[in-house]
Amino acid sequence: MTDELDITIRSMRPADYDAVREVWAAVGLSIRPTGRDAEAAVCTQLQHFSDLYLVAEHAGRVVGVVFGTHDVRKGWINRLAVHPDHQRHGVGRRLLEACARGLDARGIGIVATLIEGENPASEALFTHAGYEAFGPIRYFRKRQYPGV
Repeated sequence: MTDELDITIRSMRPADYDAVREVWAAVGLSIRPTGRDAEAAVCTQLQHFSDLYLVAEHAGRVVGVVFGTHDVRKGWINRLAVHPDHQRHGVGRRLLEACARGLDARGIGIVATLIEGENPASEALFTHAGYEAFGPIRYFRKRQYPGV
């Protein structure tokens, strides 16, 4: 890791939506623009998790994002992404730590994440932060409608 950047971690605002989508696109995260990643859906989610949907800003620009959620018993780290121009500067670690603190403040004692495919950088980040790989797990899902 190179020197840490001067960044600010703050709650996401609806006006950040396009910048967040740009970060996701820059790192190649799949985006469901007509489903759960649609602007209206994200803004609705913000109403429930305003202190857990976080962005990292550097020089006035959104360079990272994480969405924290929970079901009252378990917390989830979702959509953690740092723009490639700002990776390897501690941005992802700081987003992860801030989100985990927010979940802890809500009394959530277990925090988990799912990492899609081969992603050694994400695996290293979570391992270094004290998360343990748990598996094998078979993940099942049912989509109520296409695009979610």
